[in-house]
Amino acid sequence: MSRPSGNTRLKAARLAAGYNSQQALADAITKAAPKLGIRGLAVGVRQIRRWESATPPWPQPDVHRVLTHLLGQSMVDLGFTPPWGSTRTQPSTAIDNTPRASLSGARLASVPAQGGAPTQPATVGRDFEAVTRSHRHLYWSVAPAVLHPAVLEHARLGCALLPETANPARQTLAAALAESYLLAGRIEFFDLRQPDQAAETLLRALQAAGEADDPLLGAAILTHMAFIPGWAKDREAAIERMLAARTYARRGQASGEFWAWLDAVEAECETRCGDPHAALRLIRHAEDTLSTNSEHATPEWLDWFSPVRLSAFKGNTQLKAGHVPQARQTLHEVLDGLPPESDKQRTVVLGDLAAVEAADGRPEDACRYAIQALDQLAITWYATGMDRIREVRRTLAPWQNEQCVRDLDDRLYDWGTTVSALQR
Repeated sequence: MSRPSGNTRLKAARLAAGYNSQQALADAITKAAPKLGIRGLAVGVRQIRRWESATPPWPQPDVHRVLTHLLGQSMVDLGFTPPWGSTRTQPSTAIDNTPRASLSGARLASVPAQGGAPTQPATVGRDFEAVTRSHRHLYWSVAPAVLHPAVLEHARLGCALLPETANPARQTLAAALAESYLLAGRIEFFDLRQPDQAAETLLRALQAAGEADDPLLGAAILTHMAFIPGWAKDREAAIERMLAARTYARRGQASGEFWAWLDAVEAECETRCGDPHAALRLIRHAEDTLSTNSEHATPEWLDWFSPVRLSAFKGNTQLKAGHVPQARQTLHEVLDGLPPESDKQRTVVLGDLAAVEAADGRPEDACRYAIQALDQLAITWYATGMDRIREVRRTLAPWQNEQCVRDLDDRLYDWGTTVSALQR
């Protein structure tokens, strides 16, 4: 498998920012320029094509000021080589005062392009991949605040090794690096509730997937990127990222399970953006997809999805659609079917069951499920699960003087839970 040609860094950043075509980015640059005080700037698709070629020319100062504003990275990180040669001592330009000009600070290492003469052995890719795999398994049991820095340091090591490694080991290493950044982004978004940092980290993951020329990993990363605007109720941005993800999935010969997961994520975005009925249609399509035999295998790293987790998506969507009895039945089946290692997902399902009972006017049952979720969170922290409990507590306001709700408050705001939530 040959490396992708052209400036894959700019292509990845364009897609990550929601510009699915070169024309879309050209139009955005032209439109954004006046807002930055730049007059008379017009960029066409031909210019974007030159920038995404293997030897992109260095843009004029006004142009790269708009580019970095729109894509959130420095010109070097976008794959351009400065005409003065050094990437460390750049002359002062208007871009230096742009707040979003560079995302490659001390926290994240940049994903390097192909370097000079390789010095690493042929085994380096598999060795690095073995640690990535171990981190992926540890995600389900290790506290996120403990695992996260280890994953980032491992990714930093991968960035240092990449220029010193020749193909085919380099592609193996780049794919494992993409997985590491993807895992770090998942922890930041789902466990630590840091969507801005997650967006930055997932962009690094997409760059690494481009270096590996792995379209399925690219599709998985773009799908995770859709969660961020989806949860912020920005439907247009979420759907654009899902469109890009589906395009990459077609290139990578995705399995039926992979396609069903894409439907499930898009369904959750639709639910959070206020259209649970569209979400239910997507979930039915996902169920149909899972019921047919797939000619392609599911990647080993896709360990966050299964038929029972699709049902968990379905139960939450049924609840948001007002189908309370159906949601109760679905979520009970999910709770019975979750494997023992799915403690994080269990907190979410218990929270949804609490929400079902609150919606049905049964505060005692709602509080019982919520307290069970809190008991699980004390063992395995998951910010998404805690969000569910806090949402349930808000819906219990009409019964806040009931003893069961007061008991829930005592548990929700006891010393252990409060400190645990703040320190993680």
